[in-house]
This record gives sequence, structure tokens and C-alpha cells, in this order.
Amino acid sequence: MTTTQQNTAKKTIYEKKGHIAYLTINYPEKANIMSNQVIQEMGEAYKDFWMDRDMRVMILTSVGERHFSGGHHIQPPPQGQTVADVRHQRGDQVVWPPPGSVNGRKPSIDPDSGHDFPKIYKPVIAAVNGIAAGAGLYTLLTTTDIRVACAEHGRFYYALLSNRGGIGSGPLPTRIMKQLNYVHAMKFLLMDEPIDAQEAVRIGLINEAVPHGQLMTRCEQIAERIASLPPVSVRFLKEFLIRSQDLSVDQAWHLQFMYHHLANMHSGDSDDSTNAFLEKRGRTVRGEMRDCDKHAHSKLVEGYLPYDPFG
Repeated sequence: MTTTQQNTAKKTIYEKKGHIAYLTINYPEKANIMSNQVIQEMGEAYKDFWMDRDMRVMILTSVGERHFSGGHHIQPPPQGQTVADVRHQRGDQVVWPPPGSVNGRKPSIDPDSGHDFPKIYKPVIAAVNGIAAGAGLYTLLTTTDIRVACAEHGRFYYALLSNRGGIGSGPLPTRIMKQLNYVHAMKFLLMDEPIDAQEAVRIGLINEAVPHGQLMTRCEQIAERIASLPPVSVRFLKEFLIRSQDLSVDQAWHLQFMYHHLANMHSGDSDDSTNAFLEKRGRTVRGEMRDCDKHAHSKLVEGYLPYDPFG
């Protein structure tokens, strides 16, 4: 294999089994870093996961036992440029960001996050097989909802103060402060030292730590349970939980009320629920839209609504 072939070989593995999608970073020789190629491939996989209505939950993991992801691919300036040149280009991009970008980044399916760490309104489970540092960690914080780590090898590391001398342009500190309580977040960020999986469980960064040999089995157990539930309601529940975080209780309840009725209006999975409960049997879950041509969505260009000249 030539060097060019090695560089262009896919660095991720994207698979589908039943209603579960699997996205695996496959770049262990480079600590499963978020190179430009990995970022592009992950963005494409996330888009497919969202668009494929048969996919109800995703498991995100990496190859190997050492690294979930070591973060971005840190390289010297391009030939002919200096560090000062690169810094000037970055500063110029802050003032004049590309149209449609989010803090200078290319968006994926989510207009508020980057291509490789979108918020997706379908559940995503992390199977953390090794250290998650820098961009690898804020991908977990932004994209994944349930996090299970390998007890032997799972590590979590801010890394940007220690290794980069800054606080980071990605949303790692922002997400940590939102997701952990104050004292745990401050210690994790200000000391900037790796923590193991047991400590991550204790402070609420992840849900569980399990032996390496049980990692994927446990994540699949969780995924299969979620996949058995009404997917339209699950999708609306996740969107509600994310969008309501900064609302008052009254505002959040009102939004919950609207999402509940949207789910019942558009999904037929609620039709059998009452009878199944009263008859003490399993309910029928199909995940289809109510009274809707199941192929209608594919007739739209990229899923966008067509222009309606009549308003």
C-alpha cells in the first residue's frame, strides 16, 4: 500500500445492525485523533444516522484499548508559514467567520455545533475504550447522552491548559460547567489532570465503568432497550430535554406539553399503548409516522420543505 493510499483509507467504521448504528474511530496508530479526515467521516455518519428513520440509537466507540480519542491532530504550521501567520489567520476568521459556520467550524446536522460533535435528537451511547482528551472529550460531552467506560483503560482529560496553553475554542469547559456540579467541574478543569473511570462515575461525568470485555455488551444492552421504545417519542423527548435546560419550570413544562402532543399526533405508536397495558401484553412499536406516505420524506431535496408560493 502506498503512502497516498494509507492516508486516504477510511479512518472510521460505520455499521448498522437492526435499529442500532455503530460509529467507530479506526485510527489507533495515531491515538484515534480527530484529524480532518476523521471529522469529515464522522459528520457524514451522523448525517446518515439522523436521516435513516430505521436507526433509533447509535453507539460511538474507537478501536483499541488505549485511546477513545486523543483530540485534534496537532501539527506544525504548513510549509512556508510561521506560527504567527497561523495565529493571524485564526484571528481573521474570528472577525470574519465563513457563512453558516459555528465559531468558525463547519456545522453538521446541528447548526449550533461542529461537524464532528453535533447535538443529535436521537440517543447516542458512548463506549469509552481508552482516554478521551481535548476534542475527544468534548465530543462525548456534546454528542453522547449515556456514557459507559472501560474500567481498566478509561481516562478523561481536559488537556488544553497542560498541553496547549489555552482554554480551548471547543466547548469542553462550557459543557463541563453545565453537566457537572460546581466543585467537581472546577477541580477537573483547573487542575487539568486525567481522571480514571471510577472517578468519572463519582463526579457524574459518565454513567458506568465496566470491565473491558463487557464494554460493548453493556452498551448494546442499553441500546437495545432504547431501540425497543417508540422512536418518535424518544426523539422528541431528547430534543425537549436539551432545549429546556435553560428554561424556567413553567416554560419547560409548556414545551414538554407541546412535544408530548406532537409525538402523539405524528406517531401511531401510541395507538396500541392503552390496550396493551390493559391486556397486560407487549405493545406494538413500529416507529412509523401516522397516516403518512413512508416514502414522502425521500421526495424532498435533502429533507428540506419545498418553497410554497401560497404561503
